Amino acid sequence: MKGKENTWEGQQVVVVGLGRSGLAAAEWLLAHGSEVTMFDESSSPGMRELSQRWRDRGASVITGVPELPATRFSFALLSPGVDPRRPVVLQLKKAGIPMIGELELGSRACLCPIVAVTGTNGKSTTTELIDAIFRAAGKKSVACGNLGRPLCEVAPLSGGLDYAVAEVSSFQLETIETFRPRVAVYLNLTPDHLDRYADMREYAAAKNRIFQNQEAGDLAVIQKGLKLPVLRARTVTFSSNDPSADYTLREGWLCAGEDRVLRQDGTQLRGPHNAENLLAAMAVADAAKISREAVQKALSAYHPLPHRCEVVAVRHGVTWVNDSKATNLDAMVRAVAGMTGPVILIAGGKDKGFDFAESRSAVQGKVRAALLLGEMAGKIEKAWTGLMPCRRVADLGEAVRRAEEMAKAGETVLLSPGCSSYDMFKNFEERGEKYRQCVTALPKEENKQ
Repeated sequence: MKGKENTWEGQQVVVVGLGRSGLAAAEWLLAHGSEVTMFDESSSPGMRELSQRWRDRGASVITGVPELPATRFSFALLSPGVDPRRPVVLQLKKAGIPMIGELELGSRACLCPIVAVTGTNGKSTTTELIDAIFRAAGKKSVACGNLGRPLCEVAPLSGGLDYAVAEVSSFQLETIETFRPRVAVYLNLTPDHLDRYADMREYAAAKNRIFQNQEAGDLAVIQKGLKLPVLRARTVTFSSNDPSADYTLREGWLCAGEDRVLRQDGTQLRGPHNAENLLAAMAVADAAKISREAVQKALSAYHPLPHRCEVVAVRHGVTWVNDSKATNLDAMVRAVAGMTGPVILIAGGKDKGFDFAESRSAVQGKVRAALLLGEMAGKIEKAWTGLMPCRRVADLGEAVRRAEEMAKAGETVLLSPGCSSYDMFKNFEERGEKYRQCVTALPKEENKQ
């Protein structure tokens, strides 16, 4: 592969799932001469419009049905959002059709080294930190993958890049075959996606696949204490609380061995979890022989991504924080721990199989009141009985209005759902933007009685 021999010409390929990853894969396959069939169960007006555009470009498009009318394909390409238990996937498996994902296809086409970042939380931030360090050092780098820009979209440009820094999810790793990052970063593992995986062992196994094709000359950057299979790659470790790690947080300093590189309060990222994101990025920088000066410059200048403990307003002495990206229980717990003063917490969303009773000790004494919405509202209320007043609300607008009535100066209203957004919103970004709009729409300070 690697862009020299076109083995895709004339191949009959079905792309299952027409989200951004699936569309990027279809784009690449059409450009390389494949006969492409595109499939999605949705029959929305937007999907019908999209279908016609792709038919005009020469693809066959099938939408609005649960299965394919026929399975005469060389292979299938699955978008990461497609659950492997869907009828169309089972149909393809039964027919013996080989299946890969967009990440696998993009990596086969990529001409530059790949740095891959996985973990339950912190992937996007760490991916951007690494990309920022490379750029500060004058390297040509692109942040991509699950972060937003699919690897297949970056691959045609990769001949002119020094690095592709890819955020990779467990869903993407399920369908790899030859994907081999030169540097693989594994940040952490906490319960998530238990609506897709049978248990934590199955979820961890999907994450561990990031290392399966690495060789002795590659690097694995891992959180100290993670239980992993024996790795072929060289390993370095990081930790915010274990001084035996290679990269550590000591007395507020981000350290590489005994070398104090930068104070964490010299960055805009707070909390032990963000210290680990910074330390992991430093480890990658050292492996790439990036100067300390470039590292310090990049980490000091980095601004957190939206929807990640983002302050959206301060009104009447109350701080309003948008942490819509907290789509699992561990992320919510970390956000609550990072707040100063009492918290009015807005939580809830799609049921992903979490037991919120596990968070009782984390929220007790810290969360003064909780406003609960979505599928999980009832379960969270039951799990937190006796800890604080809990009130179910119909939507995010009501949650913001009730929080405005309750919050006192010195407190924080925190949107940190601990659940995915798909019961009420298209994605966590839409949820975070709705929260921002609702806060902005509150009466002006001088009008509050």
